[in-house]
Amino acid sequence: MTDLGGFHDHVARVDLSDGSVNYESIDQDDAEKYIGARGLGAKYVFDQGPDVDPMGPENLLAFTNGPLTGTQVTMSGRIAVCTKSPLTGTVTDSHHGGWSGARLKWAGFDGLLFEGEADGPVYAYVEDGEVELRDASDLWGMGFHETCDAIEEAHDGEYGRDLSVMGIGEAGENEIRYACIMNEDDRASGRGGTGCVMGTKNLKAVVVKASTDMQRPADSETFREGHQQAMEVIQESEVTAPNEGGLSLYGTNVLMNATEEMSGLPARNAKYTSTADAREDGYGDDGFDAEKVSGENVRENILVEEPTCHSCPVACKKEVEVDVAHKGEDMNVQTESYEYESAWALGPNSGHTDRDEIALMLQRCNDHGMDTIEAGNMLAMAMEMTEEGKFDDLGDGISWGDSEEMVEMLTRIATRETELADHLAEGADHLAETFDAGDNSLAVKGQTIPAYDPRCMKGMAIAYATSNRGACHLRGYTPAAEILGIPEKVDPVEWRGKGELTATFQDLHAVSDSFDICKFNAFAEGIEEYVLQYNGMTGRDVGEEELIEAGQRIYTLERYYNNLAGFDGSDDDLPARFVEGADGAMPGQGGVEGSLVELEEMKEEYYDHRGWVDGVVTDERLAELDIDVGPGTGVTAGDSAAPADD
Repeated sequence: MTDLGGFHDHVARVDLSDGSVNYESIDQDDAEKYIGARGLGAKYVFDQGPDVDPMGPENLLAFTNGPLTGTQVTMSGRIAVCTKSPLTGTVTDSHHGGWSGARLKWAGFDGLLFEGEADGPVYAYVEDGEVELRDASDLWGMGFHETCDAIEEAHDGEYGRDLSVMGIGEAGENEIRYACIMNEDDRASGRGGTGCVMGTKNLKAVVVKASTDMQRPADSETFREGHQQAMEVIQESEVTAPNEGGLSLYGTNVLMNATEEMSGLPARNAKYTSTADAREDGYGDDGFDAEKVSGENVRENILVEEPTCHSCPVACKKEVEVDVAHKGEDMNVQTESYEYESAWALGPNSGHTDRDEIALMLQRCNDHGMDTIEAGNMLAMAMEMTEEGKFDDLGDGISWGDSEEMVEMLTRIATRETELADHLAEGADHLAETFDAGDNSLAVKGQTIPAYDPRCMKGMAIAYATSNRGACHLRGYTPAAEILGIPEKVDPVEWRGKGELTATFQDLHAVSDSFDICKFNAFAEGIEEYVLQYNGMTGRDVGEEELIEAGQRIYTLERYYNNLAGFDGSDDDLPARFVEGADGAMPGQGGVEGSLVELEEMKEEYYDHRGWVDGVVTDERLAELDIDVGPGTGVTAGDSAAPADD
């Protein structure tokens, strides 16, 4: 039992197989060592065992918040969903904003742990410290938006006041491996297939009803000092200043023009590092231009609303409305939010820059409950494979830049309507193996890259390779230093020093993900503000080094889980076109022209800093970080980590 401030010491363990709900306290040692949210979620998943089938009933699906969630701390409205990924086979955690995490905390919970598989569709109803399973047969088959409307009507609640819904659409129901969990604000726990796991358990939604009930800090003076200091640096930052900074004005899509200009924007399945490179090589005309889908263009032409999450002055979400003629039908589309990575994957990387069709694709992905990054990259991969004749035996494919067909293909994937869509629903590794398409894949450990070209940003190269959940920018966001100069500017194309830089970002993000607060805090706040607010809320007295060590412990626990699941340094790889080049590719202009990734050198530097051997956590490092092997794993801290099966 934990007596730390910021915790209710109340977790529900729900066995969907028999419908039982048991309530647990949180181990004090775990709460101190793993902080909360991502850290505690990873510990719960670790204790369940690394050998579970990610799509089987024994896999754990953990919704966890942190000690700062739902408090006055700026940007503290996030929640973590932790599980073993059906897309990668690794541990994964995927977070979303809005109000879900805050409301779960206000409803009296630190976490919800789902295991087993229900006999038929159910949803979990959460209120006043209790969880009840209810029949969801009438909701099964609905898109997510219709599901939300039906639940809102049934529970006499109102979005924006006291009700949150976290659930799946058709993609989760049909076990698309990159299905995501959506909430009523179109925020997504997008990566890793968390929605697929939810679908395998016949769990349609988690409904939380709670009015505001913020917890008080254990040490109000320390908390007040940290909160005031945090607000000051957020107001002063060029990136986060409300109504002045880049994120506040343009959202995450402020990066579209910036990465294009530095030849860091992968285009046409990353055969190019910008749309300008592709045009110079003869692809398209002036119409293929990343500026057309940039945050500046969106704000000027189609922005209608700027909603925000709990306790956030930045308001980075950009709700848009477009009138689009699609396949002869005039459509009015309103969707949230026009994000950078999503717009890139469904736009420039797929060979087009049709701003309004992308808005329609975003709406489709949100309603189906499907990761926009993975969906866009799967379509780009399919376009390149179509061009190379690899789908000829199927009798169909999809052409570069065919935005109208992309919209229809998204629905086919979510419903597994055609043979091609069924293959695309299984992910990049499946396509690579089935169609001898490894050279067409942008995946690391089964998950495809986001919108930062590793040939231009070498920090992203080692971050993708060593991410514990497959290719990802959110494990260690080195573009903060490589593009924005936070905490200081570094040369994007220099590989030396990027191993240590990446590990530092990974550890800090493990801390913020465990609080659980938005990563955009890190564009202004630093470890000093983190320590003050954490100590103030919990009543602890940790220093900067101890908090950073907690981040190292969390990241290392996740890596050790992956080791036990069969992953080692050979899996810390990159798509071949980033290391060896690609036929017909034209990687980069100016300072990055012809640049490839020095992957082996960076891995050596990174492992040396981490104290790992060929990507495997040593017994000595486990002992240094005080990582205990949890019950149920069937291993001890000396067991070898064998390579993954072919």
